[in-house]
Amino acid sequence: MGTSAPDEEPAAPLDDKVADAPAGPTREGVPRNVVILGLVSLLTDASSEMVYPILPLFLANVLHAPVSAIGLIESLAEATASFVKVASGRLSDRLRRRRPLVAVGYTLSNVVKPLLAVAPGWPAVLGLRVADRFGKGVRTAPRDALIADSGTAERRGRDFGFHRALDTVGAAIGPLTAWAILTLVPQGYRLVFWVSAIPGSLAIVLVLAGVREARRPGPRPAAGEKRPLVPFRQLGVPFTVFTAVSAVFALGNSSDAMLILRAQNVGTVAALIPLMYFVFNVVAAVLATPLGHLSDRVGRRRLIVFGFAGYALVYAGFALAGHPASIWLLFAAYGVPYAATEGMTRAYVVDLVPAPLRATALGGYTFAIGIAALPASLVAGLLWDRFTPAVPFAFSAVLMLVAAIALSVAPQLRTGAAITGQESPV
Repeated sequence: MGTSAPDEEPAAPLDDKVADAPAGPTREGVPRNVVILGLVSLLTDASSEMVYPILPLFLANVLHAPVSAIGLIESLAEATASFVKVASGRLSDRLRRRRPLVAVGYTLSNVVKPLLAVAPGWPAVLGLRVADRFGKGVRTAPRDALIADSGTAERRGRDFGFHRALDTVGAAIGPLTAWAILTLVPQGYRLVFWVSAIPGSLAIVLVLAGVREARRPGPRPAAGEKRPLVPFRQLGVPFTVFTAVSAVFALGNSSDAMLILRAQNVGTVAALIPLMYFVFNVVAAVLATPLGHLSDRVGRRRLIVFGFAGYALVYAGFALAGHPASIWLLFAAYGVPYAATEGMTRAYVVDLVPAPLRATALGGYTFAIGIAALPASLVAGLLWDRFTPAVPFAFSAVLMLVAAIALSVAPQLRTGAAITGQESPV
């Protein structure tokens, strides 16, 4: 792995809304930006997760969409996010600014979600989901880079884990709210979509008022210096290997819509499914911060291998499930590998690349994952329609296990040194 400017090299001040205090944490404190971004994510996920667990049920039970159409919607939506992430990440690094893209992305997503309440058919849902995921694509890489910019390498896992914990608290509030509404108003799917506008609006206000730029690590490029549009060579071999392995995992990681449909398939009452999703998010929220701390001590790669293998076990369980009680246990278990990987894969990407290319790398990584995810949900839907509901989950479990094994033995990641100057997590 090549060398680069260290993370803490001073940078010229930015002309946007820059924090007056140092961007990094105090001796023990979580950086202010990480706290604010965590609260923004909490509100946004409270809004999104009111919608997400019931959207497949709305599509299937109200709009009468086939499972393959639901898989197509999720694949195209997530692929859109991934295409936008690579462009947004690179734009953020070239402009040396994160905040404007973060604000635009959160605003777009939170504006379009409530419009699902007036969707007349599944093609309209497809358009709104794509718009929502476009906003996610705009914000994700700059936001994650801003989290890394605002802290230190030594506590990076802690910061990403803390952000993920708040994000997941919101993801627990959302389905609990949806369950309460559907219990009081059976078939009240459209009402849930309208209510999702409340936390979404609060998120827009908070991101516009509270998020600040952090002083960027690394020197400012010289005037007139030519920079490649996407500097793949500068990202390094370890980053490329990790991205390739993660893409294999993503090929099996179909949308959670499939888990929701599987719950209904084995006999779970539709109104209870958001409550199952609530259980999953509570487990993930509780574990996210401690697992982030653990990754700082034992290494992120070990934790991600554990997470990939855990996903394989959970998906194998969904393939074998035959009773609603087993689905409750599987959703709870699902929170463990989710907490071990969701924030840690991004922290690991930051570990592996030069500081001035953080957003570019994060965007490129999520782009590759999205390309792999494009066929994942579509294939899962087709396997469901043409064979049995168990087949797509068995297929996913095999790919996830292959990714876990590949990540554990990859020599480029076992011996490479992280850009930060610390040993590469093994």
